[in-house]
Amino acid sequence: MQKDWNRGTLLSVSSAYWRGCAVQAGVRLGLFSRIDQGLLSAEEVADAIGADERATGLLLDALAAMGLLMKAEGGYSNTGAARELLVADRPGYMGHIILHHHHILDGWAQLDQAVLSGEPVARRSYGAEIERESFLMGMFNLAMGVAPVLAGRLQLEGRRRLLDLGGGPGTYAIHFCLAHPELQAVIYDRPTTEPFARATVERFGLTGRIDFLPGDFTSDPISGGPYDAAWLSHILHSNSLEQCQTIINKTVAALEEGGQIMVHDFILDNSKDSPEFAALFSLNMLIGNGRGRSYSEEEISGMLAKAGVSRIERLAFRAANDSSVIVGVK
Repeated sequence: MQKDWNRGTLLSVSSAYWRGCAVQAGVRLGLFSRIDQGLLSAEEVADAIGADERATGLLLDALAAMGLLMKAEGGYSNTGAARELLVADRPGYMGHIILHHHHILDGWAQLDQAVLSGEPVARRSYGAEIERESFLMGMFNLAMGVAPVLAGRLQLEGRRRLLDLGGGPGTYAIHFCLAHPELQAVIYDRPTTEPFARATVERFGLTGRIDFLPGDFTSDPISGGPYDAAWLSHILHSNSLEQCQTIINKTVAALEEGGQIMVHDFILDNSKDSPEFAALFSLNMLIGNGRGRSYSEEEISGMLAKAGVSRIERLAFRAANDSSVIVGVK
């Protein structure tokens, strides 16, 4: 795809991580949540977070320059966007996914080495529990912007039992069940995910309709069936082509005849050079696990057909992050 590249756009892209790191630092330090308590000076913010006053002022000014803070009368306050998206405990809080981006930043800095070796790179650890929480709740952050829209777009009327494969905190299962009162769901994911999933389901008052089954769908059979619908959101991109086929085969085997399978992912066009985010996400998988990547519409449709799925189509839906959905029937 042709784009209008010049010195300015090239430098803006090359230095984009400066802005990302500033936002990530603000979230890690809890600046936006502190500032939401009222107009605070740099000294007051520094005292609240136990930081250096001069350095805190530099970060606050940078965030103000980015339009996330407002500076007036010697103090700082949140903009509307920061209040909505960056204050902990607000419904639209995006801090968890921002922390996940921070945790993988060290890997992206070694992208050249991953390309040379074809293998994932070693990166610093922030602690398994911390990274797991930011990832799972980050997926919740992202899904909260997509799931309510998809719940009204997918043909789930008459479906009774949904498999949310690798569903993490269960955001999609929750919104699908909220939109379809006759639907029940099972989240099938690793045992370490269960506490997050059960807490999120309880928060939405759906404990009686959404269950959790622990297991590893890459190696274990998919239990709890038969299902008449299966949702695979951002599952395929973490696995090799062969692993994806195995996962799809297992999922289709757990469906009853006439059951619907829905694949949600960063789906590439068949040329594999667009959309941009899906192409870049393949590099994220190279750095992170070395086997996964984004897959094209043609590849996903082919895997579904090989598993015995027909009436395969790509929905006329594209999320803000360029994810989309392919559906078919067993």
